[in-house]
Amino acid sequence: MLVTFKTKYYSDITMFGDVATRLLQMMGHSTIVPGAIAAADVPAALQKLSAAISALPTVDEAARTQLDADNEEEEDDAPEVSLRHRALPLIALLESAQESQSYVMWE
Repeated sequence: MLVTFKTKYYSDITMFGDVATRLLQMMGHSTIVPGAIAAADVPAALQKLSAAISALPTVDEAARTQLDADNEEEEDDAPEVSLRHRALPLIALLESAQESQSYVMWE
């Protein structure tokens, strides 16, 4: 499943469903698709998401954990994209919605 986030003055952001629902949980919102955040609630959602992302392990810690996992099982050589990096486009969309006082929808 793919989830697309939309706001009035920013490009649409499409993510895999599992990543999108995890980010929605971090914002303190329901993982029901479709859904929306009222313009007045966008600043709080942005603050919660930013705080949750800041609490995630750094790239060095994640790389160390990944290296340990790779030593146990070598199935895929492709590097994994961290949730911290996957959240960046959504954070930018929320910042734009906050500046323009627009709502955010996802479907």
